[in-house]
Amino acid sequence: MFESVQGLLDEHAAIQAQLSDPAVYADQALARKLGRRSAQLQGIVEAYNRWHGLMDDLEAAKEMAAEDAEFAAEVGDIEAQLPAAQEKLRRLLIPRDPDDARNVILEVKGGEGGDEAALFAGDLLRMYMRYAESRGWKTELISATESDLGGYKDVQMAVKGNSNDPAEGVYARLKFEGGVHRVQRVPVTESQGRIHTSAAGVLVLPEVDEPEELEINQNDLKIDVYRSSGPGGQSVNTTDSAVRITHLPTGIVVAMQNEKSQLQNREAGMRVLRARILAHQQEQIDAENSAQRKSQIRTMDRSERIRTYNFPENRIADHRTGYKAYNLDAVMNGDLEPVIQSAIEMDEQSRLDALGE
Repeated sequence: MFESVQGLLDEHAAIQAQLSDPAVYADQALARKLGRRSAQLQGIVEAYNRWHGLMDDLEAAKEMAAEDAEFAAEVGDIEAQLPAAQEKLRRLLIPRDPDDARNVILEVKGGEGGDEAALFAGDLLRMYMRYAESRGWKTELISATESDLGGYKDVQMAVKGNSNDPAEGVYARLKFEGGVHRVQRVPVTESQGRIHTSAAGVLVLPEVDEPEELEINQNDLKIDVYRSSGPGGQSVNTTDSAVRITHLPTGIVVAMQNEKSQLQNREAGMRVLRARILAHQQEQIDAENSAQRKSQIRTMDRSERIRTYNFPENRIADHRTGYKAYNLDAVMNGDLEPVIQSAIEMDEQSRLDALGE
């Protein structure tokens, strides 16, 4: 059992040796990559040592019990601990998403419902910001198109984590948020008190750590500049500072106009473009490995309705996992962990089932 562990133990030892060499840190991208892999393997090493130690203790206890009946109780105690240790190691050996340790660019876009959908998009953004704050993550607003009533027609936010452990990575915890989020409530624009249904789309993109990590040929880019639209202000609506970048091989288009200078908008646009290209590449890999893809509930497709937020009943329901709770007010204030955990557990179980087939 656990035949694959020895190779992972050897890999962990080799990485530890590399990380102890000061020369490795001259290449920050390599050091970061090694650190993340080490953190991922560390849990496996600890779980294996725990399981292996129990197996050794059990063998020794059985030998002593044959000579002294008092040791028989110890055999029972160890045997009772083995299943949990074995299951923990088994779960840690499930192949992880290679992007789990990455930071993310999270996009929220108002869908059907006009101003109400834009207001809900703003509520979702605040929910994610508060959730990020509760985990000690940093958030950065990259781009936003506000609606007339104060919500967002479209908004992009970067979320940066604080751990090399892939299980605690920003993408590992937020990747299941992609899809359509439906809201049922009385809009501020409704004078008759009637409940309306509207929606907002969420897209979660793993962010590229370094520009060098994802090479983009400049000849593959079509860059247009134009005058910013929206609220006036210094340099806004007066110069051609807005930038639209088209990646010709994939057809991916990114437009950025929030910054005052063309250079700043271009840098922000390239940051988002890299994330979208990385996601596009992963989607192609998933399509080629359709059996693995079907075992996961992750989606980056805005067309899938994943969750309903019912304000009159203070109820939140996730349609993929069956999770339901009546603490919507707390969830909207950032208490999102139980909802996210239900998706993680379902995905892990799907992966386990696939390994057993």
